[in-house]
This record gives sequence, C-alpha cells and structure tokens, in this order.
Amino acid sequence: MKTVYPVILTPAESGYVVFVPDLNINTEGDTLADAIAMARDAIGLWGICEEDAGRIIPVGSSDLPECADGEVATLVDIDFDAYRRAHDMRAVRKNCTIPSWLNEAAEAAHINFSSALQAGLKQQLHISE
Repeated sequence: MKTVYPVILTPAESGYVVFVPDLNINTEGDTLADAIAMARDAIGLWGICEEDAGRIIPVGSSDLPECADGEVATLVDIDFDAYRRAHDMRAVRKNCTIPSWLNEAAEAAHINFSSALQAGLKQQLHISE
C-alpha cells in the first residue's frame, strides 16, 4: 500500500526535528534530505508495526499542516509493502532434501546451508543486494 503523509520539519541546533501529525510520531535528521529519509523510515516502521498488531494504518491527510516561522511542511511518500520486504529479516525455517553425497561434500567444505540456499534463491529470483 503506497500512501503520502504530511510532515513538519523544524530546524534544531543540529539538523531537523520531524513531526508526522497524522501518526503523532517524531524523528530527526542531520540535513533536510536526511530528515525526510528518516521520516519515511519512521512512518514505514510505525506502519508495519501497526499491521503486525492487527490495526489499520490510517490514510494520510492530503493537506499540508500549518507551520510556524522557520518550519517546513512537505509530503513524504511510503510504500508499506516495499518497506516490509526491505526490512523484514525474520528467519523462517525450511526443510529441504538433497542427495547424501551433496550433503557430505558441503559439510566437508564447511558450507553454511542457510547462506547457500539464500544465495541460490536470490540468483534464481534475480534479486541483488
């Protein structure tokens, strides 16, 4: 699900403080670009945590909020599905079968089966890191 949320960027002594009014969350960044990236990350993390808890992610407001002098209001887009895929590193146990001669050769070579399976799947799926 891709959506957009308004954010308010407030200059601080070092960088910017970011407030996402629709979600009532804050983050910060060293530069304007970093603050926007941190806002996207905070929104993404907040959203997938809400989904995991069985709650609905609210749709972002379409209007920019009012700002005080020196503050900047902008919109930040987030694709929650893409964010989850990029950051969900939970381990999942899989049981697979290989010929015994291949098992013996791999064990003798101290091959990590999980790493080898991950590398093979990424190659087959054309996924690069």
